[in-house]
Amino acid sequence: MFTLVVMAAGLGSRFGGTKQLAQVGPNGEAFLDFAIADARAAGAERVVLIVRSDIEADVRQHFADRGGLPGDLDVAYVRQDEHGPARPKPWGTAHAVLSAAQAVAGPFMVCNADDYYGPAAYAALAHAIDGMANGEAWLCGYRLHHTLPSKGTVTRGICQVDGDCLTAIVEREGISRADNAFPKDTIVSMNLWAFSPGFLDDLTNGFSRFLEEHRDSPSAEYLLPDAVAAQMEKGDLTVRVVATEETWIGVTNPNDLEIARAALKSR
Repeated sequence: MFTLVVMAAGLGSRFGGTKQLAQVGPNGEAFLDFAIADARAAGAERVVLIVRSDIEADVRQHFADRGGLPGDLDVAYVRQDEHGPARPKPWGTAHAVLSAAQAVAGPFMVCNADDYYGPAAYAALAHAIDGMANGEAWLCGYRLHHTLPSKGTVTRGICQVDGDCLTAIVEREGISRADNAFPKDTIVSMNLWAFSPGFLDDLTNGFSRFLEEHRDSPSAEYLLPDAVAAQMEKGDLTVRVVATEETWIGVTNPNDLEIARAALKSR
């Protein structure tokens, strides 16, 4: 059994609204509805929703309008903007996870609220959690061609994997379906992770160091892949990869909505 931590505090600047509540499913579901349902089916007993103070009421109302969350789930809300120095832009995905530390006990998964990962991805990661040791984490890796939009370019975390061990993640920009720089079955990270509680202690130390350099920056972000990489480099964390054949679905711009809706309707 595990906790699902949903990162739902993003600004959605390019989308132009609260992307995490956009209706994408055939019955008005948002991406986070699929995330919670799929994680619950895989064994999640608790959900921690990381939000901003200004959208918490909207998130709660979204679930109320849909009849509420399942009664067998323990649900907690965390306001990311109440943790750390105040600024308009959230401090990043690693800080988001850190802000949920007091609401997490035991192993936990982390996902984005504005991505569709697919039930098989959660099931595979849940199976991996059963044997996860302290100092170990798991990444659910996607095949590159299952994460690319039909048009335009994206940035992807290209993974270097030795056996089932992650050795590096390198962010690459400008990847498209017409790009032949990487084989189509290259493993990429879409920010679906599993961690043991000890990971949060290292995040605390890492964020303190981050603030020493970036406290006055209006845009610098303490990002989850960077925090993971830093712990790997110190030898404090081993990350294993479980690959999925699921197709990732997401939106960046408003024009992506209809494409996402069509893809989810056909599943």
